[in-house]
Amino acid sequence: MTRLSEGRPVYVIGVGMHKYQFVSDTLYIDMGLTAVRAALKDAGIAFPEVESAYIGCTGIGMAAGRIMFNHLGSTGLACTQVENASASGSSAFQMAVHEVALGRRDVALAVGVDKYGDQVRAVSKEAVNSLSDTAAIPLVKYAIMAEYLSKEKGLTGEDLARVASKNHTNASKNPFAQFQKPRTVEQVLAANRVAGTTTSLMCCPRGEGAAAAIVCSEAAIKRLGITAEPIRVTASALQSEKPQVGRDIPSVTLAQEVTERAYAEAGITADDLDCVELHDAFAIEEILYTETFGLAPKGEGQQFLRDGGSAIGGKCCVNSSGGLIGQGHPLGPTGIGQIHEIVNQLRGRNGERQQPDAKIGMAHMIGLGSIAIAHILQKEV
Repeated sequence: MTRLSEGRPVYVIGVGMHKYQFVSDTLYIDMGLTAVRAALKDAGIAFPEVESAYIGCTGIGMAAGRIMFNHLGSTGLACTQVENASASGSSAFQMAVHEVALGRRDVALAVGVDKYGDQVRAVSKEAVNSLSDTAAIPLVKYAIMAEYLSKEKGLTGEDLARVASKNHTNASKNPFAQFQKPRTVEQVLAANRVAGTTTSLMCCPRGEGAAAAIVCSEAAIKRLGITAEPIRVTASALQSEKPQVGRDIPSVTLAQEVTERAYAEAGITADDLDCVELHDAFAIEEILYTETFGLAPKGEGQQFLRDGGSAIGGKCCVNSSGGLIGQGHPLGPTGIGQIHEIVNQLRGRNGERQQPDAKIGMAHMIGLGSIAIAHILQKEV
Protein backbone atom coordinates (compact mmCIF):
# COMPACT_ATOMS: atom_id res chain seq x y z
CA MET A 1 0.00 0.00 0.00
CA THR A 2 1.45 3.36 -1.00
CA ARG A 3 -1.30 5.69 0.24
CA LEU A 4 -3.26 5.81 3.46
CA SER A 5 -6.34 6.62 1.37
CA GLU A 6 -6.16 3.08 -0.02
CA GLY A 7 -6.64 1.60 3.45
CA ARG A 8 -8.91 2.20 6.42
CA PRO A 9 -9.06 5.68 7.95
CA VAL A 10 -6.64 6.04 10.88
CA TYR A 11 -7.11 8.41 13.81
CA VAL A 12 -4.94 9.62 16.68
CA ILE A 13 -7.08 9.30 19.81
CA GLY A 14 -4.54 9.94 22.57
CA VAL A 15 -1.17 11.63 23.07
CA GLY A 16 1.13 12.00 26.07
CA MET A 17 4.63 13.18 26.98
CA HIS A 18 7.28 13.17 29.64
CA LYS A 19 9.13 16.48 29.79
CA TYR A 20 12.29 16.66 27.71
CA GLN A 21 15.24 17.32 30.03
CA PHE A 22 18.99 17.30 30.34
CA VAL A 23 20.67 14.02 31.29
CA SER A 24 19.50 12.83 34.69
CA ASP A 25 19.14 9.73 36.85
CA THR A 26 15.51 9.28 35.71
CA LEU A 27 14.94 5.74 34.45
CA TYR A 28 13.85 5.41 30.84
CA ILE A 29 11.03 3.20 32.11
CA ASP A 30 9.67 6.04 34.25
CA MET A 31 9.79 8.48 31.34
CA GLY A 32 8.27 6.06 28.86
CA LEU A 33 5.45 4.96 31.14
CA THR A 34 4.64 8.58 32.02
CA ALA A 35 4.07 9.29 28.32
CA VAL A 36 2.14 6.06 27.71
CA ARG A 37 -0.14 6.53 30.71
CA ALA A 38 -0.85 10.11 29.66
CA ALA A 39 -1.78 8.92 26.15
CA LEU A 40 -4.04 6.19 27.57
CA LYS A 41 -5.76 8.73 29.81
CA ASP A 42 -6.14 11.14 26.92
CA ALA A 43 -7.73 8.41 24.77
CA GLY A 44 -9.87 7.15 27.63
CA ILE A 45 -8.86 3.51 27.22
CA ALA A 46 -7.07 0.88 29.31
CA PHE A 47 -3.72 -0.64 28.34
CA PRO A 48 -5.15 -4.11 27.51
CA GLU A 49 -7.07 -2.50 24.62
CA VAL A 50 -3.75 -1.75 22.88
CA GLU A 51 -3.03 -4.54 20.41
CA SER A 52 0.44 -3.59 19.21
CA ALA A 53 3.24 -1.19 20.13
CA TYR A 54 6.18 0.31 18.26
CA ILE A 55 9.00 1.77 20.34
CA GLY A 56 11.39 4.31 18.83
CA CYS A 57 14.73 4.68 20.58
CA THR A 58 18.44 4.99 19.77
CA GLY A 59 20.47 4.89 22.96
CA ILE A 60 18.87 2.45 25.40
CA GLY A 61 19.62 -1.03 24.08
CA MET A 62 17.80 -4.12 22.92
CA ALA A 63 14.23 -4.98 23.94
CA ALA A 64 13.58 -1.63 25.63
CA GLY A 65 9.85 -1.71 24.93
CA ARG A 66 9.07 -5.15 26.23
CA ILE A 67 10.92 -4.46 29.49
CA MET A 68 9.00 -1.21 29.91
CA PHE A 69 5.60 -2.74 29.19
CA ASN A 70 6.18 -5.45 31.81
CA HIS A 71 5.32 -2.75 34.34
CA LEU A 72 1.87 -2.30 32.77
CA GLY A 73 1.14 -6.00 32.57
CA SER A 74 1.76 -8.82 30.13
CA THR A 75 -1.16 -8.52 27.73
CA GLY A 76 0.29 -10.35 24.75
CA LEU A 77 0.55 -7.23 22.60
CA ALA A 78 2.79 -7.32 19.54
CA CYS A 79 5.93 -5.31 20.36
CA THR A 80 8.51 -4.00 17.88
CA GLN A 81 11.53 -1.78 18.52
CA VAL A 82 12.40 0.82 15.86
CA GLU A 83 15.69 2.64 15.26
CA ASN A 84 15.96 5.24 12.51
CA ALA A 85 18.25 7.86 14.07
CA SER A 86 16.45 11.15 14.72
CA ALA A 87 13.41 9.80 12.90
CA SER A 88 13.03 6.74 15.16
CA GLY A 89 9.84 7.99 16.79
CA SER A 90 8.47 9.24 13.48
CA SER A 91 9.06 5.82 11.95
CA ALA A 92 7.45 4.04 14.91
CA PHE A 93 4.40 6.26 14.44
CA GLN A 94 4.26 5.44 10.73
CA MET A 95 4.39 1.70 11.43
CA ALA A 96 1.53 1.97 13.92
CA VAL A 97 -0.52 4.00 11.44
CA HIS A 98 0.06 1.59 8.57
CA GLU A 99 -0.79 -1.42 10.72
CA VAL A 100 -4.21 0.05 11.51
CA ALA A 101 -4.74 1.22 7.92
CA LEU A 102 -4.02 -2.30 6.66
CA GLY A 103 -6.59 -3.79 9.04
CA ARG A 104 -4.06 -5.87 10.95
CA ARG A 105 -4.86 -4.14 14.26
CA ASP A 106 -7.54 -1.80 15.53
CA VAL A 107 -5.53 -0.04 18.24
CA ALA A 108 -1.78 0.60 18.05
CA LEU A 109 0.64 2.55 20.22
CA ALA A 110 3.74 4.45 19.11
CA VAL A 111 6.10 5.52 21.87
CA GLY A 112 9.48 7.20 21.66
CA VAL A 113 11.82 7.17 24.64
CA ASP A 114 15.54 7.81 24.95
CA LYS A 115 18.39 8.52 27.28
CA TYR A 116 21.77 9.71 26.13
CA GLY A 117 23.54 6.50 25.12
CA ASP A 118 26.85 5.86 23.36
CA GLN A 119 25.27 6.84 20.00
CA VAL A 120 27.68 4.69 17.99
CA ARG A 121 26.93 5.21 14.30
CA ALA A 122 27.08 2.42 11.75
CA VAL A 123 29.13 4.65 9.43
CA SER A 124 32.02 4.19 11.87
CA LYS A 125 31.98 0.49 10.96
CA GLU A 126 31.81 1.00 7.20
CA ALA A 127 35.56 0.38 6.70
CA VAL A 128 35.74 3.31 4.27
CA ASN A 129 38.17 6.09 5.13
CA SER A 130 36.77 9.62 5.18
CA LEU A 131 38.52 12.44 3.35
CA SER A 132 37.55 14.83 6.13
CA ASP A 133 36.96 14.36 9.84
CA THR A 134 34.29 17.09 9.83
CA ALA A 135 32.57 16.64 6.45
CA ALA A 136 29.82 14.43 7.88
CA ILE A 137 29.07 16.65 10.90
CA PRO A 138 25.62 18.22 10.35
CA LEU A 139 26.56 21.42 12.20
CA VAL A 140 29.42 22.06 9.78
CA LYS A 141 27.24 21.44 6.71
CA TYR A 142 24.52 23.82 7.83
CA ALA A 143 26.97 26.48 8.99
CA ILE A 144 28.53 26.44 5.52
CA MET A 145 25.06 26.67 3.96
CA ALA A 146 24.27 29.69 6.13
CA GLU A 147 27.45 31.40 4.95
CA TYR A 148 26.58 30.65 1.32
CA LEU A 149 23.04 32.01 1.68
CA SER A 150 24.30 35.16 3.37
CA LYS A 151 26.22 35.97 0.19
CA GLU A 152 23.70 34.72 -2.36
CA LYS A 153 20.33 35.71 -0.87
CA GLY A 154 20.94 38.31 1.81
CA LEU A 155 20.41 36.04 4.78
CA THR A 156 21.77 37.65 7.97
CA GLY A 157 22.89 36.44 11.36
CA GLU A 158 19.88 38.27 12.75
CA ASP A 159 17.61 36.04 10.66
CA LEU A 160 19.10 32.92 12.21
CA ALA A 161 18.75 34.52 15.62
CA ARG A 162 15.08 35.33 14.88
CA VAL A 163 14.39 31.62 14.32
CA ALA A 164 16.05 30.67 17.60
CA SER A 165 14.40 33.54 19.50
CA LYS A 166 10.95 32.55 18.21
CA ASN A 167 11.44 28.91 19.11
CA HIS A 168 12.96 29.53 22.54
CA THR A 169 10.08 31.88 23.30
CA ASN A 170 7.53 29.27 22.19
CA ALA A 171 9.31 26.67 24.32
CA SER A 172 9.13 28.94 27.38
CA LYS A 173 5.33 28.51 27.24
CA ASN A 174 5.53 24.73 26.76
CA PRO A 175 5.63 22.71 30.02
CA PHE A 176 7.24 19.75 28.22
CA ALA A 177 10.14 21.75 26.72
CA GLN A 178 13.76 21.28 27.76
CA PHE A 179 14.45 25.03 27.56
CA GLN A 180 12.10 27.24 29.55
CA LYS A 181 13.53 30.73 28.98
CA PRO A 182 12.45 33.19 26.27
CA ARG A 183 15.46 34.51 24.35
CA THR A 184 15.82 37.78 22.49
CA VAL A 185 17.58 38.10 19.16
CA GLU A 186 20.39 39.91 20.94
CA GLN A 187 20.82 37.11 23.49
CA VAL A 188 20.97 34.49 20.73
CA LEU A 189 23.61 36.45 18.84
CA ALA A 190 25.67 36.97 22.00
CA ALA A 191 25.84 33.22 22.79
CA ASN A 192 29.02 31.25 22.09
CA ARG A 193 29.79 30.74 18.42
CA VAL A 194 30.13 27.08 17.50
CA ALA A 195 30.63 27.22 13.69
CA GLY A 196 30.72 30.28 11.45
CA THR A 197 27.93 32.65 12.48
CA THR A 198 26.00 29.84 14.22
CA THR A 199 25.82 30.26 18.00
CA SER A 200 25.01 27.64 20.61
CA LEU A 201 21.44 28.96 21.04
CA MET A 202 20.82 28.40 17.32
CA CYS A 203 21.41 24.65 17.85
CA CYS A 204 19.22 22.01 19.45
CA PRO A 205 20.16 20.50 22.81
CA ARG A 206 20.54 16.78 23.43
CA GLY A 207 18.85 15.17 26.38
CA GLU A 208 16.20 12.64 27.28
CA GLY A 209 12.43 12.28 27.43
CA ALA A 210 9.45 10.38 26.06
CA ALA A 211 6.34 10.85 23.92
CA ALA A 212 3.46 8.55 22.99
CA ALA A 213 0.55 8.48 20.55
CA ILE A 214 -2.30 5.99 20.20
CA VAL A 215 -3.91 5.42 16.81
CA CYS A 216 -7.01 3.42 15.98
CA SER A 217 -9.65 2.60 13.40
CA GLU A 218 -13.21 3.92 13.14
CA ALA A 219 -14.45 0.53 14.29
CA ALA A 220 -12.38 0.80 17.48
CA ILE A 221 -13.67 4.31 18.18
CA LYS A 222 -17.23 2.97 18.13
CA ARG A 223 -16.48 -0.32 19.92
CA LEU A 224 -14.54 1.30 22.75
CA GLY A 225 -16.88 4.26 23.10
CA ILE A 226 -14.02 6.73 22.66
CA THR A 227 -15.10 10.31 23.30
CA ALA A 228 -11.73 12.02 22.79
CA GLU A 229 -11.70 14.09 19.60
CA PRO A 230 -10.08 11.89 16.91
CA ILE A 231 -7.52 13.51 14.60
CA ARG A 232 -7.16 11.78 11.25
CA VAL A 233 -3.77 10.87 9.80
CA THR A 234 -4.17 11.64 6.09
CA ALA A 235 -0.58 11.05 4.92
CA SER A 236 2.64 9.41 6.01
CA ALA A 237 5.59 9.42 3.61
CA LEU A 238 9.16 8.19 4.10
CA GLN A 239 12.12 7.97 1.74
CA SER A 240 15.90 8.12 1.62
CA GLU A 241 18.16 10.46 -0.31
CA LYS A 242 19.08 10.24 -3.98
CA PRO A 243 22.35 11.31 -5.66
CA GLN A 244 22.95 15.00 -4.97
CA VAL A 245 22.46 17.49 -7.79
CA GLY A 246 23.60 21.11 -7.46
CA ARG A 247 24.49 22.86 -4.23
CA ASP A 248 21.49 21.93 -2.11
CA ILE A 249 22.16 19.84 0.97
CA PRO A 250 20.72 16.35 0.30
CA SER A 251 18.39 16.59 3.30
CA VAL A 252 16.80 19.71 1.79
CA THR A 253 16.13 18.07 -1.57
CA LEU A 254 14.92 14.98 0.24
CA ALA A 255 12.57 17.05 2.41
CA GLN A 256 10.99 18.57 -0.68
CA GLU A 257 10.41 15.19 -2.28
CA VAL A 258 8.89 13.61 0.81
CA THR A 259 6.58 16.55 1.54
CA GLU A 260 5.38 16.64 -2.06
CA ARG A 261 4.48 12.96 -1.68
CA ALA A 262 2.69 13.70 1.57
CA TYR A 263 0.74 16.60 0.03
CA ALA A 264 -0.38 14.38 -2.85
CA GLU A 265 -1.36 11.58 -0.48
CA ALA A 266 -3.41 13.92 1.71
CA GLY A 267 -4.86 15.85 -1.25
CA ILE A 268 -3.65 19.23 0.00
CA THR A 269 -1.17 21.98 -0.86
CA ALA A 270 1.18 23.99 1.32
CA ASP A 271 -1.43 26.74 1.48
CA ASP A 272 -3.72 24.40 3.45
CA LEU A 273 -1.27 23.95 6.32
CA ASP A 274 -2.04 25.79 9.56
CA CYS A 275 0.81 24.45 11.70
CA VAL A 276 4.08 22.64 11.03
CA GLU A 277 6.59 20.99 13.32
CA LEU A 278 9.86 20.61 11.41
CA HIS A 279 13.42 19.43 11.92
CA ASP A 280 15.25 22.53 13.16
CA ALA A 281 18.36 21.00 14.67
CA PHE A 282 19.99 24.24 13.50
CA ALA A 283 18.27 27.56 12.89
CA ILE A 284 19.17 27.70 9.20
CA GLU A 285 17.13 24.53 8.63
CA GLU A 286 13.84 26.22 9.52
CA ILE A 287 14.43 28.94 6.94
CA LEU A 288 15.42 26.40 4.30
CA TYR A 289 12.49 24.08 4.98
CA THR A 290 9.83 26.80 4.98
CA GLU A 291 10.88 27.45 1.39
CA THR A 292 11.23 23.76 0.59
CA PHE A 293 7.72 23.02 1.89
CA GLY A 294 6.20 25.86 -0.17
CA LEU A 295 5.28 27.97 2.84
CA ALA A 296 7.42 30.75 1.38
CA PRO A 297 8.72 31.33 -2.17
CA LYS A 298 12.24 30.09 -2.91
CA GLY A 299 14.80 32.52 -1.55
CA GLU A 300 12.28 34.28 0.69
CA GLY A 301 12.28 32.10 3.78
CA GLN A 302 13.92 34.82 5.83
CA GLN A 303 11.30 37.34 4.68
CA PHE A 304 8.50 34.94 5.67
CA LEU A 305 10.10 34.82 9.11
CA ARG A 306 10.62 38.59 9.34
CA ASP A 307 6.98 39.20 8.39
CA GLY A 308 5.70 36.90 11.14
CA GLY A 309 4.42 34.25 8.74
CA SER A 310 5.86 31.42 10.88
CA ALA A 311 4.83 32.92 14.22
CA ILE A 312 1.86 31.71 16.24
CA GLY A 313 -1.03 33.62 14.69
CA GLY A 314 0.83 33.93 11.36
CA LYS A 315 0.04 32.31 8.03
CA CYS A 316 1.36 28.93 9.23
CA CYS A 317 2.91 28.65 12.67
CA VAL A 318 6.19 26.75 12.59
CA ASN A 319 7.48 24.91 15.65
CA SER A 320 4.95 26.22 18.14
CA SER A 321 6.32 23.61 20.56
CA GLY A 322 9.71 25.32 20.46
CA GLY A 323 10.96 22.86 17.87
CA LEU A 324 14.14 20.88 18.35
CA ILE A 325 15.93 24.10 19.31
CA GLY A 326 13.61 24.93 22.19
CA GLN A 327 11.59 21.84 23.09
CA GLY A 328 14.65 19.63 22.68
CA HIS A 329 15.85 16.69 20.62
CA PRO A 330 16.19 13.47 22.63
CA LEU A 331 16.13 11.52 19.30
CA GLY A 332 13.76 8.60 19.94
CA PRO A 333 10.81 10.67 21.17
CA THR A 334 11.29 13.73 18.96
CA GLY A 335 9.04 12.77 16.06
CA ILE A 336 6.20 11.64 18.34
CA GLY A 337 6.60 14.81 20.37
CA GLN A 338 5.79 16.63 17.12
CA ILE A 339 2.60 14.58 16.78
CA HIS A 340 1.72 15.50 20.39
CA GLU A 341 2.02 19.19 19.52
CA ILE A 342 0.02 19.01 16.30
CA VAL A 343 -2.80 16.97 17.85
CA ASN A 344 -3.10 19.54 20.62
CA GLN A 345 -3.11 22.35 18.04
CA LEU A 346 -5.85 20.70 15.99
CA ARG A 347 -7.89 20.04 19.12
CA GLY A 348 -7.55 23.72 20.09
CA ARG A 349 -6.04 23.05 23.52
CA ASN A 350 -2.61 24.63 23.21
CA GLY A 351 -3.24 27.65 25.40
CA GLU A 352 -0.83 30.52 24.77
CA ARG A 353 0.69 28.60 21.87
CA GLN A 354 -2.59 28.00 20.05
CA GLN A 355 -2.71 28.71 16.32
CA PRO A 356 -6.19 30.17 15.64
CA ASP A 357 -8.61 27.83 13.85
CA ALA A 358 -5.97 25.18 13.11
CA LYS A 359 -7.32 22.31 11.00
CA ILE A 360 -4.35 20.76 9.18
CA GLY A 361 -0.81 20.18 10.44
CA MET A 362 2.39 18.48 9.28
CA ALA A 363 5.25 16.86 11.19
CA HIS A 364 8.62 16.52 9.44
CA MET A 365 11.85 14.83 10.55
CA ILE A 366 15.25 14.02 9.12
CA GLY A 367 17.21 10.94 10.16
CA LEU A 368 20.90 10.29 9.59
CA GLY A 369 21.57 8.29 6.49
CA SER A 370 19.76 10.38 5.31
CA ILE A 371 16.04 9.78 5.38
CA ALA A 372 13.09 12.15 5.60
CA ILE A 373 9.61 11.48 6.88
CA ALA A 374 6.44 13.58 6.87
CA HIS A 375 3.02 13.02 8.42
CA ILE A 376 -0.09 15.11 7.76
CA LEU A 377 -2.86 15.24 10.34
CA GLN A 378 -6.28 16.76 9.85
CA LYS A 379 -9.17 17.78 12.04
CA GLU A 380 -12.44 16.51 10.57
CA VAL A 381 -15.34 18.99 10.70
